[in-house]
Amino acid sequence: MNTVDAKRVLETALICAPQPLPLRELRTLFDDALGSDTLKMLLQELQHEWAQRGVELVQVASGWRFQSRPEMRVYLDRLHPEKPPRYSRATLETLAIIAYRQPVTRGDIEDIRGVTVNSLIIKQLEDRGWVEVIGHRETVGRPAMLATTRQFLDDLGLSSLDQLPALEESSVQERLLAGLSEDTDPAQASLPELADSADASAPQELPALLEAPASDDPPADPLLDLKP
Repeated sequence: MNTVDAKRVLETALICAPQPLPLRELRTLFDDALGSDTLKMLLQELQHEWAQRGVELVQVASGWRFQSRPEMRVYLDRLHPEKPPRYSRATLETLAIIAYRQPVTRGDIEDIRGVTVNSLIIKQLEDRGWVEVIGHRETVGRPAMLATTRQFLDDLGLSSLDQLPALEESSVQERLLAGLSEDTDPAQASLPELADSADASAPQELPALLEAPASDDPPADPLLDLKP
C-alpha cells in the first residue's frame, strides 16, 4: 500500500470514529504492517494537509481525532442556540484542585478551599467522567484519592496534564475550566468555549486558591442547575 492510500484509510477511519483512536487501533487497519513511527509520520502529514480547513486533526489523551477548529464554534453554536448549563464556582474550584494537586483526598480539597465539599460535587465530576478514584491513602479511614481522567483531558483538547496552563497563568485557567459544560461535544469542538466574562460560575484565581490559607469565613457556594 502506498502512502496516499494509507493516508486515505487513516483519514476515513478517523472521520468515522465516534471516539479518539490510539495508535494501537490504527495499526490494526493495516494488520500491523505499519509501525508506530510510520503511522505518526502519516498522521503529521494529514495534519498539514488539513491545516487550512475548518476541521483539524489533533492528538488528545485517548488518541487521534478530527474536530472543528475553535474559531468555528461561533457558527456551529447557531445550530444549537441554547446555552449549556454552567457548573457552580465550588464545582470548578474542586475540579481545579484535583487537576493541579492530584492525587488528592476529599480532606485535602476541604483544607485548600476552607469549606466542606458537598458529596454531590464529587459525584457530578465522577458521573461526567472527569474524576475517578485511583486508590486509597494509607492513613486513618483510608480516604479515596481522586485524580482526573483521560476524558477530562480529551474534553479540554489536551494530550497530557503537562499541557495544563501553568499556575501563573490564572486567567487562562479560569477561561479553560469555566468553558467546560456538560454539553461538550469532542466531535464538534474539544477545546471548550471561552467564557465571555467572569461570573459566579467562574473559579477564583487558581494560584490564590491553591496557595492561600483557608478562609475563616468561606463564601456560600450554592449549586447552579446541573443536568443529572
